[in-house]
Amino acid sequence: MVEDKDSTTTISPQINTDKKPKKTANRVNQLQNELKEINDKLMRAYAEMQNMQKRFEKEMSLREESIKKKYICEFIDLYEVLLKAYNDKDPKSALQIIIKNIDQFLERECVKPIECLGKIFDHNIHHAITTTDRSDCEDGVIVEEVKKGYLIGDKLLRPSQVIVAKKKSIETVKEGS
Repeated sequence: MVEDKDSTTTISPQINTDKKPKKTANRVNQLQNELKEINDKLMRAYAEMQNMQKRFEKEMSLREESIKKKYICEFIDLYEVLLKAYNDKDPKSALQIIIKNIDQFLERECVKPIECLGKIFDHNIHHAITTTDRSDCEDGVIVEEVKKGYLIGDKLLRPSQVIVAKKKSIETVKEGS
């Protein structure tokens, strides 16, 4: 503040402080509006995600129900043929129909049996139950199939349960003689 010696009036320098609060207030309003927009977008995205999740769950439920119906119908057909075979005096023809129906079903579903007798043991598609000493074949050859294995497409459905040959050693052969 500057005082004049001759007068009693005080002259104070004027600082223009009106512009800074306006700029700050405008910036605050702008940021609040941006925050509201971002929050609105976030809420919309969240709602859309929830709707997609509900749609997905509904589609999965419908797909599951459709698959279930398909297999139950196949099962009912087999059941009816089994009942016919049970009540038939000569069930062989009905059993042939059942086997044919099952074969057709497996073919439609791309299920194929694994051929393994006489083949080399492959741990990816075979499950060795035991080994047996054999002198008439090579080591690791499958000599007996206990339970058939199956592929669905190119993927393993169930491994073949097999007995694998183990080449008799010369000492074992001499002991047995």
